[in-house]
Amino acid sequence: MGNKGYRKYLKLDRETVSISQAKIEEEGRYDGKWVLKTNTTLPAEQIALKYKELWQVEQVFRDMKSVLDTRPIFHKRDETIRGHVFCSFLALVLRKELDRRLEKAGHCFEWANIKQDLKALQEITIEDRGRTLAIRSQCLGTYGKVFQAVGVAIPPTIRELV
Repeated sequence: MGNKGYRKYLKLDRETVSISQAKIEEEGRYDGKWVLKTNTTLPAEQIALKYKELWQVEQVFRDMKSVLDTRPIFHKRDETIRGHVFCSFLALVLRKELDRRLEKAGHCFEWANIKQDLKALQEITIEDRGRTLAIRSQCLGTYGKVFQAVGVAIPPTIRELV
């Protein structure tokens, strides 16, 4: 009863509280429908599609904060705000291009899986008897196909650094 959103579905009598079935049915006619208001001249279908794509922009911001471990940024100058928006937009463009290339290659991977697999990719440097070697972790998961789709060669598992 403390939630205003649900309170409207309750019927309060002197000593009892019950659910108002009539109110639920009345509100049910709006299920699955939403209204967008805009100042553009785009057709309704395009506006709806662009709005649905908004989740991708929001996901990019979340990814930037979690994957890159960024803290909240409080901008004080217009230049830094523009730079932040530019970087976020660039990340979105790169993500869309990656999705396009993966689709062209016939792959359909979840973004979370791609991030997890790329995060697992590691390389360590060791020195042995005067030689410096770089050792890459084993190719597991999706990232081999992701690298292939974007035309990037995966470095050898063991390579000598000069």
